[in-house]
Amino acid sequence: MDAHVYAQRRGLLALVLLSYLASVAAAADEAKPFVQRIPGTDVSFEMLPIPGGTFKMGSPATERGRKADEGPQVEVEVEPFHMAKFEVDWPAYEAFAANYHRIGGFDPDQRQVVPADRWADAVTYPTPMYELEVGPMLERMGGRGEGMPAVHVSQFAARQFTKWLSKKTGRFYRLPTEAEWEYACRAGSTTAYSFGDDPSKLADHGWYFDNSEHESGESGYHKAGGKRPNAWGLQDMHGNVGEWCIDQYVPHWYALFAGKKVRAADFVAWPRTRYPRVIRGGGWESEAKDCRSAARYAATREINKYDPCEPKSPHWDTAGFWVGFRVVSPAKDPPEAHKTLYWDADDPVTREVLKRDREIREVVK
Repeated sequence: MDAHVYAQRRGLLALVLLSYLASVAAAADEAKPFVQRIPGTDVSFEMLPIPGGTFKMGSPATERGRKADEGPQVEVEVEPFHMAKFEVDWPAYEAFAANYHRIGGFDPDQRQVVPADRWADAVTYPTPMYELEVGPMLERMGGRGEGMPAVHVSQFAARQFTKWLSKKTGRFYRLPTEAEWEYACRAGSTTAYSFGDDPSKLADHGWYFDNSEHESGESGYHKAGGKRPNAWGLQDMHGNVGEWCIDQYVPHWYALFAGKKVRAADFVAWPRTRYPRVIRGGGWESEAKDCRSAARYAATREINKYDPCEPKSPHWDTAGFWVGFRVVSPAKDPPEAHKTLYWDADDPVTREVLKRDREIREVVK
């Protein structure tokens, strides 16, 4: 073999070795937890690795408390990702929501205007909640301190939070798909709950109807981390507050994939209308059966029934005191168009509503 060919082969082997080592290093990073700090704030949260794998989504016909929309079971393949250890808490959410007043103010003539052709790049900040209604209720439930899950948050506002968080940190964050959520909740289990089939043990793992009462006598959410985690370290997946998923709620969705093995990315029911959307995990006012790993909840118009606006505001849910959200970050960074698909998964009516003059947008640097 002449020296030139030998050198070429050595170079090729070196490239293959470097590629292999890079893939090993990337896989190692995927398997590590990390703490995400939100730039410009003193707020941080922990993200835990969720390994890739295949699981049976939904519940078997024999499961106690099962509903028809949980089947038939479908074999779903999930790519690795990171998921927040806890639901998004008030300090993190308010760091985002405060931007409405920072750039919006009360004088329309002084507002920053993002041209329509840049809306896809911009974050839309939520209009303020009805504080006279919301404030007293949240105080009775334990307040809005660190570790208290942000509730009364619409799916639209939750998605805009993930968009803002992504722009601030440079790492892609979004809501989980319904399949990712159930896979992470199960943490390798095949039972009704991540800890087994016995609902009498739920009190050790989550806050729900039977144990959510505070010393004041009021029921409500509780500070994150007070119950046992699942096998992957995630806490409050059963109860405390329900969690938004990206999916449209379709009661017969699983039946469309019966007998097939499907990738989680291909199993998403992309929203076509604002209602209903999927909430998972159950909350502090839920019965034990509604906190099961496979239990599904459809958020209908009733969740925003007190909103006097017509059409209803996309920014908050007036009956959503038991609904929050948790963020995920895929192991592989997708193309920008894919990110926008998750951030702006809006229906035609919401898109029209968002053209209002009072919407406050910003292209976050």
